[in-house]
Amino acid sequence: MGIYFYYGDEDYLIDEELEKFRSKLDKNFSEMNYALHSELTYPDFINILRTPPMMFGKMMIVIDGTNLFPDRGTKRISMLSYSYDDDQIKDIESALDNNPESLDIFFVEKFPRNEKKKPDSRKKIVKLLSKYNKQEFNTIPTYKTSDLTNWITKFAKKRELKITSDAADLLIQYKGNNLREYDLELEKLELLAYPEKTVTKEMVKDMCSANKDLFNLTDYIMSGQKGKALVELRNLLMNETSPMPIISPLQTMLKRWITIKLNEKTMSNRDLGIKIGMHEFVVQKTREKLRKISLKDLVELREHLTEAEAKIKLGKSIDPMGEVENALIR
Repeated sequence: MGIYFYYGDEDYLIDEELEKFRSKLDKNFSEMNYALHSELTYPDFINILRTPPMMFGKMMIVIDGTNLFPDRGTKRISMLSYSYDDDQIKDIESALDNNPESLDIFFVEKFPRNEKKKPDSRKKIVKLLSKYNKQEFNTIPTYKTSDLTNWITKFAKKRELKITSDAADLLIQYKGNNLREYDLELEKLELLAYPEKTVTKEMVKDMCSANKDLFNLTDYIMSGQKGKALVELRNLLMNETSPMPIISPLQTMLKRWITIKLNEKTMSNRDLGIKIGMHEFVVQKTREKLRKISLKDLVELREHLTEAEAKIKLGKSIDPMGEVENALIR
C-alpha cells in the first residue's frame, strides 16, 4: 500500500525524498501522473484520496498539509490541526485502506526550522496516518559538524567536485545547518572553481562574502534600474581582483529567474521551488519583483554575461571588470 506520512523541520530532506519517487514515474506521462495539492476544502480532499490512477503507470499524489484547508474563507490551517469529526476520519481511513497499488499518496507536514515541533500523537488524524509509512525529517544540530560535513561532501560529489575540509568547515560557519543552502552554494562554487574540480577555503570565503552584498544589485536588475545596478556593481567590484565571485552567483540567479518567468503561468510556487531549489515563499517574492522585467531582457542579460565570462576565463579580455559592466548595461 503506497501511503506515506512525511513530517519534520528539514524541508530539503522531505523534498529530496519526494523527488526520488517522482523520478521513478514513467517519463512519458510524468506530468499526468503527478499532482501536488496545498489548498483544499475537505470535500475536495476526500475526493482526491479516492482518485482512480491514470492508465499510464504509477501515479503520485502529494498532499502538502502545512497550510491546507480554507477556514472562514480566508485563513488556511494545517492538515494536522484541522478538526475532523469521527465520520470524516472513517472516510479518510476507508479511502486509504482501499488505495490501489498503482497510486502512491504522500501526506507532508513541514514545521518551522529548529523549533523541534512534532505531530500531536493524541489527534485522531495523526494516529491514523502513523499507521502507514511514517518518517520524520529533522534538521541536523549545528554541533554535529561531522554529519553536516558528510552532507556537504555528498553535495559536492553530485557535482563531481571535491571540497577541502577547511572549506567545508567555513561553509558550516557561514550557513549553519541549512542543507538547502549548502546545495545552492556548491552550485555557485562549481562555476567559481571551473575548470578545476576542487573547492578551497578561499573560494568559499570569496563566494559567501560576495553574496551578502548582492541583494541590492539583484533587486536593481529585477526592477530594470540599470543605472543603479551599475553603481552597485562597481561598489561590489571595488575591492575585487577578479569579477568571478560576482559573475558566478549572478549566473545562478539569472538561471532561476528565467525558469520562474518561463513557468510563471503553468507552475505553482511550490513546484517551482522544488524545481529550482528555492523556498516557495522566496519564489513568490521573486515573482513579484520580476514583474518589471521581461523574459527577453533576462535571457539577453544572461547571454551577455556568459559571453563576458567566457572571454575572461579564456584570457581574451583586456578589462575583465569593464566586460561585466558592459554585459549589464548592453
